[in-house]
Formats: sequence, structure tokens, C-alpha cells
Amino acid sequence: MNSSINPFTRGYHDFDIQRVAVIGYDDRCPMTYLPLHASQSHVPNAQLIHRRCIFSDEFVLVTEGQEVAPELDMLCSGTGTNRAVLYSIYGDDNGTSSHIGDAQTLEAAREVVRRLSFEAGHYSRCWEISSAHVTEDAIRYLKDMAATETPSGLLFVAFHIPYSPAVGVKLIATPWTSTNLLHVEGITAEQLRQEHLAQGVPPSLVEVLYQAAAADVRILILDGDAATLDGLRLYQV
Repeated sequence: MNSSINPFTRGYHDFDIQRVAVIGYDDRCPMTYLPLHASQSHVPNAQLIHRRCIFSDEFVLVTEGQEVAPELDMLCSGTGTNRAVLYSIYGDDNGTSSHIGDAQTLEAAREVVRRLSFEAGHYSRCWEISSAHVTEDAIRYLKDMAATETPSGLLFVAFHIPYSPAVGVKLIATPWTSTNLLHVEGITAEQLRQEHLAQGVPPSLVEVLYQAAAADVRILILDGDAATLDGLRLYQV
């Protein structure tokens, strides 16, 4: 697995819905899908379908029955017919915008986004992973932290799981991104990382916590009997 991909990231995020035209311009070529220009965002679909259009590499404008500014006309070199209007759904997939699918109506596209979204307060942000993803020293560190009632001041606290060898971690002020941490704590993500290392947090634990917190995980359970997570380094066999 690509080491730059955070294995804790759940599904798509930062969704975008684009209103696109399905353009036919040459019987020998497949249909072309392009976003409708913002100047025609107010025009109902019924007034755009089966109408002549012009297009560039970036957008399409229906010309039949519509007024098109000369400066936009100059940017378009292609001509064709708008066969249909769809609502294309895009989502961020580990830093890359991916086309998820198309819907016939805006309402249907929004429903797809609603079903795919992992919204805070509606979906679990608790993960259980194998304790093999950290060193034995890291597990001892967490168990020692769980045994004290003194706040750590490190934006995470450990707790015991009754009748289980597992140990839990409550992550605070997530996501641990510079944007959020500067707003909440007045520090960057790298400054928090260095503070953890300076305070003696085992490096293997720092790495796991940072990836989890960057994905807005709030509760992380480390258990020797839990499954391993693809993409995370293993320290114990």
C-alpha cells in the first residue's frame, strides 16, 4: 500500500456535485461530458436538453434559445448537441478527486452524498486495531497513563478496558491538522508531534495516533486479538 495514504481515512469526503451536459458532436466519437458554464446555472434542464451547444475543454454553453457572451463564445472551438443533463458526484479519495457516479436529478445526487458521508455525531469514530501496530514499550506507556488520574496535557488520554488486556485512547481536539490545531490550541501539527516526542511518547505510538487523529478518529482501541490494519507498520509478530 502507498505509505502516503492514511489507512484510517474512511471513504470519500469533501463531496462536490457538478451539473454536466452530455454532448454529442460526432457519430464516430463517444459522448463528451462537460460542466455547464456558471452563466447558465439558472436555466432549467428542459431548456437545455436537445439544443445546439458550443464547448471548450473546460465547459459547455447551450446556444439555441440562450444568449452567450461574445467573450465566452471566443473560448469555445467545439460545436454539438446537448443530449442530456446529469449531476456528477465527485469525492476526495486520499487527496485525489474521484468521479463516483451520476444522478438524473440534483435531489438524487444529494441523497447519494448523504448516504456516503461519515458525518460527525452520526457515524462511529471508534477503531479497534491490533496492538501489534505499536511496540511493547508503547503498550506499557499507555497502561501506565491509564493508571494515573493526572491529565497528560498531550491531547490524548488512555483508559483501561475492563476484563480485557486491551487499552483504549481518547484523542482530543481532532483532527490533528495544522489548520484545526492552530485554531484550537495555537500550535501546528508538527509542533504537537515534537512535543509528544519530547515528553517521551514512544515513536511507534506517535505515528499511529497521528494517522488516526488526522482522520478524525476519537477513540482508538489497541487489542492483541484485534485485526491488523492494512497500511500500518507492524512491530510485534
